Amino acid sequence: MAIRIVRLGSPRAKAEGPRLGTVRRPPRGVKKQDYAKLDYYDVWLPDLAPSAKLIKTAHVDWQRFARRYRQEMREQEHLLAVLALLSKESNFAVGCYCEDESRCHRSVLRRILEDHGARVAK
Repeated sequence: MAIRIVRLGSPRAKAEGPRLGTVRRPPRGVKKQDYAKLDYYDVWLPDLAPSAKLIKTAHVDWQRFARRYRQEMREQEHLLAVLALLSKESNFAVGCYCEDESRCHRSVLRRILEDHGARVAK
């Protein structure tokens, strides 16, 4: 059992489980009833997305972005603890639309979840 970190809209892995969209906004031009069918997400979880203000800094100063995103996630300790606990009993995925995970908040979220004791698939 583990959490997969995925690009939303990519094909689902076998036994991936439900997808949680950790994005600020739903996918553009996609009907709500098609989000899961098109492999975006089953549940929208914007509480784990960086704030709109913070997103603007990601392209300018990645290190600052990562540090500030970690600070924002301190307000979501309860949610992170739940996901860490669930990762030991079930498979599910969290993701974002970004093409390059190394320059996406999901790379930082991966480490945050691991810091909370979550089982994260490699």
